[in-house]
Amino acid sequence: MEILVCVKRVPDTAENEFELNSAGNDLDRDDLVYSVNEWDNYAVEEAIQIVDKVGGNVTVVTVGDDESEEVLRREMAMGANDGVLLCDDAFEGSDGKGIAALLKAEVEKGNYDLIFTGAQADEGAGQVGGMLAAMLDLPYASLVNKIDASDGGTITVGREIEGGNQEMNEIELPCVISIQTGINEPRYVGIRGIRKVAKVEIPVKGASDLGIDGGSVGDAGAKTKRVDYFVPDLGDGAEMLEGSTEEIIEQLIEKLKAKGGL
Repeated sequence: MEILVCVKRVPDTAENEFELNSAGNDLDRDDLVYSVNEWDNYAVEEAIQIVDKVGGNVTVVTVGDDESEEVLRREMAMGANDGVLLCDDAFEGSDGKGIAALLKAEVEKGNYDLIFTGAQADEGAGQVGGMLAAMLDLPYASLVNKIDASDGGTITVGREIEGGNQEMNEIELPCVISIQTGINEPRYVGIRGIRKVAKVEIPVKGASDLGIDGGSVGDAGAKTKRVDYFVPDLGDGAEMLEGSTEEIIEQLIEKLKAKGGL
């Protein structure tokens, strides 16, 4: 089983105090502490467990700058076999579609049975996995919290749906899967593992290596741009209704009528 896991270097919410930049359209990132995206960490762990069960290879890939290499090495210390860094000045400022296009180009250079992404990353859009699947014309499942894989041509996945229910699906390989947190318990990465991969060569690929037109990604190719970034003002607090069940129901109906809800 050949598995590619897409990972991202993101600001560590436990280690940072966040402030907006002077333009008001992003965080001030100058002195932030970074780590691997939490959802991606679960995806790597799941890939490793599958390979431990059925055999194969786990490759981690990220789109970023030179410093993003540390995320790849961290996941390789965890148990991934290989890492690939997609890095080029032309990639800076890519929107979700641009990132998916870069990952697509890398996927097509391999022969992968499974492509994993985290359910979402630091910007919370949760869009890259679905876009990547659409570009590759492959089956896709999101919010997956259970995988049963064998050495056959399909896998069975469980995913969260509304109401706390679980949905089970059989999907043909190859496919793209977005992994939800809680699917497993990511293993601890020790110093020995980090030292073991410290000098492993990680290939760096730019636009020409991927066969990508630099003008189609990055700022130049972005179809969406963030124009504002702010903490919303706090609204009024919730009103607590008191009394018996019948009294609360009566109060609620009157308030809904007054607000035009009924």
